[in-house]
Amino acid sequence: MFIIIILVFSILSFLLGLILSYTDYIFPVKTEALVNKVNDILPQSQCAQCGYSGCYPYAKAIINKNEKINKCVPGGDDLLIKMSKLLNLDKNSKDVNNHNASFVYTKVKIDEINCVGCSKCVLFCPVDAIIGAPNFVHTVIQNSCTGCNICILHCPTNCIKIVEE
Repeated sequence: MFIIIILVFSILSFLLGLILSYTDYIFPVKTEALVNKVNDILPQSQCAQCGYSGCYPYAKAIINKNEKINKCVPGGDDLLIKMSKLLNLDKNSKDVNNHNASFVYTKVKIDEINCVGCSKCVLFCPVDAIIGAPNFVHTVIQNSCTGCNICILHCPTNCIKIVEE
């Protein structure tokens, strides 16, 4: 009896696999190549400062909903240039060269007196703007900090503060 049940489920699984394969062949999933290219340019910090849950939803909104390309704070001006080249946008366009006025561009600073040197902030910094060794005081390279503020979430002593540019 047990062998018959296994045999029935095996045949049923095989048939359903064939149906799924045929359906995928007839109705292929369209990959959005341009969305993937825009996503590759984004910094992948997943900071959600653009208003979307991550870099891929933001890239999808840029292509499908004509979202502005200047909402990625960690990407900075380099991202705007790369994005305008990819999308063939006018370099003098207001959307490209001007920062979004609704965002406050920030950087972070570590209160070195309260830093215990746990190195958790270093692990999560997507642009390697924080330097320091374990059990030593850490500091932020201000020119490299993109203001994604991801490190703040991982600091156990709350010694990382936001500084407006």
